[in-house]
Amino acid sequence: MPARTEIVEFNGLAGRIDCAVDWPDDAPRGWALCLHPHPLHEGTRDNKVVTTIARACVQQGLVALRPDFRGVRGSAGVFDKARGETEDMRELVAQWLERQPELAGTPWVLAGFSFGTAVAAQLDATLADAGMDRPAALVLAGTAVWRFQFRDVALPDDTLIVHGEHDEVVPLGELFDWTRERSVPVVVIPGATHFFHGKLLLLRQLVLTRLSRVLP
Repeated sequence: MPARTEIVEFNGLAGRIDCAVDWPDDAPRGWALCLHPHPLHEGTRDNKVVTTIARACVQQGLVALRPDFRGVRGSAGVFDKARGETEDMRELVAQWLERQPELAGTPWVLAGFSFGTAVAAQLDATLADAGMDRPAALVLAGTAVWRFQFRDVALPDDTLIVHGEHDEVVPLGELFDWTRERSVPVVVIPGATHFFHGKLLLLRQLVLTRLSRVLP
């Protein structure tokens, strides 16, 4: 559990971005951006998969940011099929580091669940194009990047992709079709569905293991 959670506001291209910030007990050694599922299907920053990943990040000493996308609760704008959401998250990253200059240059983690994976993967590619610091780890759960893809995406070789064997929203075969030419391994959790019901502790452990490898 985080030591404390505060609600902060960032400025996106469509207006306010409402964001929860989970702080660790001790001085943070980095930060994480955790992105939620489809806004038109009740996806919010409080989704259990998102909070599971965020708690793993906090346990590893990172500040975890959980923004609400456009049109969700206090965030302005309307759903933009990942394009506007990606630009908003680029603005959020820049504003966060301006507000927390002590975290500039520290390792950070970019994670997404379902629709959030489309924003995360395309944000990573956008940051690379701009010469900005890319995350030390990219974590994608219930991946659906291709369903909302508006630009080329080159996943880092060490991207952690976790998927449920019985994902009823994004069938496993679709994911394999997308990853086959990318040579990025997929971790399949046997018996898991899209929302990882009954498997969240295992998902958390997979994220913790990856973070322990990439964080100094």
